[in-house]
Amino acid sequence: MQIIIEELSQIVRDYGSKISVISLQELVAKPNPAKWSKIEVLGHLIDSAQNNLRRFMCGQYEASPPHIVYDQDFWVAGNNYIASNPEDTIQLWRLLNERICHILEAMPPANYAKECNSGRQIPQLHSLYWYAEDYVKHLKHHLNQIIPGSFDIVYK
Repeated sequence: MQIIIEELSQIVRDYGSKISVISLQELVAKPNPAKWSKIEVLGHLIDSAQNNLRRFMCGQYEASPPHIVYDQDFWVAGNNYIASNPEDTIQLWRLLNERICHILEAMPPANYAKECNSGRQIPQLHSLYWYAEDYVKHLKHHLNQIIPGSFDIVYK
């Protein structure tokens, strides 16, 4: 888990400043009407952080695996990131990810194998360790959409 924490922490340190120098025009430009702008992609990463933060917390203490499902399009639209203050959005992304690092660092190794369910219709049970690993992969995938070529990764 320590390697995951260190990698996430480094990404947050590096990319918070890299994203903050992108112009407002570039942040809000949509590649096409059906696709998210860069600020909406960052908003999606905020929403993902919030949902995974819940998994990392609830998964440690609930008696049965918590069922935490994330409807990404609803969350991005509902949070209206396209109209948000970019500085606030970047700061929120950074702070949520720092909190995740603290939670993962404090998590007892005995809890790594505890599970959460992220499936809508069909249960999708994964360990908290799996969610932590997947979280960083997912983050890299979407950071590539904000700053192309940042990471050499193929994600689902």
